[in-house]
Amino acid sequence: MSIEQRHIDSAFDEDLDRLLGQLMTMGGLVESSIRDSSEALFLKDIELVDQTIRSDARIDAIEEEIQLAAVNLIALRQPRASDLRMVMAAMRISSILERVGDCSKNTAKRTTAILQSPLPGSAFSALERLARATQVLVKDSLDAFIQTDEHKAGDVIRRDHEIDQMHNSIFRQYLALMEQNPKVTTPLMHLLFIAKNFERIGDHATGIAEQSIYLKTGSLPDGERKKDDSTAFLTGPATPAENGIRKD
Repeated sequence: MSIEQRHIDSAFDEDLDRLLGQLMTMGGLVESSIRDSSEALFLKDIELVDQTIRSDARIDAIEEEIQLAAVNLIALRQPRASDLRMVMAAMRISSILERVGDCSKNTAKRTTAILQSPLPGSAFSALERLARATQVLVKDSLDAFIQTDEHKAGDVIRRDHEIDQMHNSIFRQYLALMEQNPKVTTPLMHLLFIAKNFERIGDHATGIAEQSIYLKTGSLPDGERKKDDSTAFLTGPATPAENGIRKD
């Protein structure tokens, strides 16, 4: 290898390391935004609401920086196939993370309305489990990418089905609560949208995992991703017994 080629390879490695560093910074901010938006809701913390909303601007800015850096890296360094896959995966993941940040911001905005309306404690327990599960799923998807671990990525994709099923259960529970007490319909509608935000975050985590598989194999998983979210087809709430709700 010539001195000039070694110099080019070294410069590319430095640029790529810088790009991946930006991506991990963005990933950390997004993980924090999911956690903050969840805690703002469950701890009724208005300061965390504001913090989550403000942090989204920084997430958006880093996403733009990553996209620009990636395009410049491709144009100036002309990376080889495996390196090009890494750059392309980083670009795609940054776009996915930006959408996760939007979900967290939307959750925080709806929390402001929910905090003004009293709700039964039973409305939050399953939602809190869903929120924790999606936080872990995003973390594991980013770990799979950094470790180039297609098996861990596959596990993330499989676990998204659990997220869908939890969302289905919450949807039906809230319909039952609305039927019992129409006065809580408005805040429960906000909680339904929040639950959907968490379900979407699960989908985004699988998108990151798929990029890990692409990075390892050079192709995305075969076939259309199976979805277990059936809320669009539900015609009524579960029975009180199914949801553990007492009818007095």
